[in-house]
Amino acid sequence: MVYAAGVKQNVMRRSAFVRRGVVIIGLLLAGCSSVVPKSAPPPVVQAPPVVQAPPPVSNELPQDVDRHRIALLVPTTGPYAGLGASIANAADLAIIQTSNKRLRVTKYDTGAGAVAAAQHAIADGNQLILGPLLGNDAREIAPLARSAHIPIISFTNDATVAGDGVWVMGFLPQQAIARVVNYAHAHGAHNFAGLIPNGVYGERAGAALLKTTREEGWPVVSMQTYSPSPASMSAAVSRLNKAGHYDAVLIADSVRDSRLLGPFVKHGSAARILGTELWNDRSIASSPALTGAWFASVSDGVYNQWVASYRSNYGKAPPRIASLGYDAVLLVTRIANSWHGKGAFPVQKLVDKSGFSGLDGAFRFLPDGLSERALQVNQISPTGIRVVSPAPASLGN
Repeated sequence: MVYAAGVKQNVMRRSAFVRRGVVIIGLLLAGCSSVVPKSAPPPVVQAPPVVQAPPPVSNELPQDVDRHRIALLVPTTGPYAGLGASIANAADLAIIQTSNKRLRVTKYDTGAGAVAAAQHAIADGNQLILGPLLGNDAREIAPLARSAHIPIISFTNDATVAGDGVWVMGFLPQQAIARVVNYAHAHGAHNFAGLIPNGVYGERAGAALLKTTREEGWPVVSMQTYSPSPASMSAAVSRLNKAGHYDAVLIADSVRDSRLLGPFVKHGSAARILGTELWNDRSIASSPALTGAWFASVSDGVYNQWVASYRSNYGKAPPRIASLGYDAVLLVTRIANSWHGKGAFPVQKLVDKSGFSGLDGAFRFLPDGLSERALQVNQISPTGIRVVSPAPASLGN
C-alpha cells in the first residue's frame, strides 16, 4: 500500500536523523574534557611530544654595544647604607639630567663585603669602578681591579690608597687644612696650635698641619690630642694654653665635637679658631663659641641649586658627600667622548691639567692618584656661613 510505503519511508528518515544527532552530540561530548559518557571507550593515550634539548649556554656576556659598562660600588646595606644610597641616587640623577645613553651604571652593594661586590662587578664585564666609599674597602679591592686592568675612582678621603690604578675623589683634609692655614697666616696668624682627636682622621689632620707650617717655616706651638668627652677636651685645652702663645688653633674634628670643644677654647684663648672640611654643614653656625672661625671647603654655589632637584626626586635633601656620585658620572661622561668601542677606559684622560668642573667646583686628578680641588674659605657668623675667600674658577696649569 502507498500509505504503508510512505510510513516506512518516514520512519527510515527519522531514524537517519536520530543517528546523525547522536553522532553530533557524541562529537561535542568528545570535545569536552569535563564530561565523559559512562559508555564511552577509554581515551587513547598519545606519546608525549619530543622535547628539544636547550641550546648550550654561552659564557659570553650580553653585548651592550651602545653603552660602556660602569660599576658603582657603594654600601646599600649596613651602617653606611644612607650615605651609599644618596651617592647612588646622585649618580642616577646625573645620568637622567645629562640624557646620557652611552653609559650603563650598575650598582653593587659593598655593605656585605667590598671584595664580593668587586668580584661580581668584574665578572659582569664592567670596565670602570666608581667607589667604594671607605678607604679600607678601596684598599681591599685594588688588587682585584688591577689584575683585571680596571681603574678605580674612589669616593674615600683616604690619601693612602691612591696610586697604582686607584684615584681618590673624596674631599682630602690636608688640602682644606693647607688652604685655611695659609689664609690665616695672610691675615695675621704667625704661631699655630692644634687640637687633634684620637683616631685615624686626627692623625692625618695633625700631619697636614705640621706639613703646611713646616714648609713655610711657621711655628706650631703645641698640638694636643683628646678623646670625645668634655673632661678630655677641657684638659687638652688647658695643656695647650700652658705651652705658649698662639694666634690660631686648628680643631680637626666633626661638627658635633667641635661645638663641644669651642667653648673651652674661647674661654682659654683669644686666638682665631680654624676648622676642616668636616665643618661644611650649616649646623656649625649654631655654636656661639665658634663665631668668627674659618674653615676651607669646596664651593657650595652650584651644589645648593642642585639640592632642590635632588629633593624633588627623592623627597629629602642629600648628605653633602652625595655630590661625589653626581660629579663622578659627569667626569666619565666627558671622558666617554674619547672612549671608543669596547676598549679599556682611557685612564690617561683623568690626568688633564685643565681639570674638570662639577657640583663641587673645579678639580683635577694628579699623577699620584690624588685629586686637587679649588677650595673656598668660609667664616662662621651668627646668621650662618659666609664666604670670605672664594674658590678659584679653575686650577690653572
